[in-house]
Amino acid sequence: MKILLLMGIFAFIALVMSGCSSVRKTQQLGLIDGQLRPCPDSPNCVSSMATDAAHQVDPFQLQVAPKEAWTAMKKTVPELARTQIVLATENYLHVECRSAVFSFVDDLELHLLPKQQQIAVRSAARRGYSDFGVNRKRVEELRKKLRAAGVVR
Repeated sequence: MKILLLMGIFAFIALVMSGCSSVRKTQQLGLIDGQLRPCPDSPNCVSSMATDAAHQVDPFQLQVAPKEAWTAMKKTVPELARTQIVLATENYLHVECRSAVFSFVDDLELHLLPKQQQIAVRSAARRGYSDFGVNRKRVEELRKKLRAAGVVR
């Protein structure tokens, strides 16, 4: 009986996480006019470009030269659990992050802004409505690693 209850709970969580939409959010990635795309209205995205508290997260403020920071970023990101860099350019990173249980994919995007001495960040669930705060935690974990390395403030 307990096994059936646990299976039901996991099925419910999977349903909530996957949502009713079959639209792939990878179509909503990349830069538009030199900026990361805005977050959707759903609470499964954080971005340093967002202006509302629910979605807003601080950009990474650089303590080192932009090129040095970008090199450190490309080295540090794969240290996050279950992540894979999909696209790396001289100023943009797209990273896929998989959840441990159901292998849901989140998209982490980073945009180097040398003039502002920043790296803009956006992390969003590819599917579903809620992410239970996972994307915000991921960004803050990355910030913690970069701070420890002396790359960001």
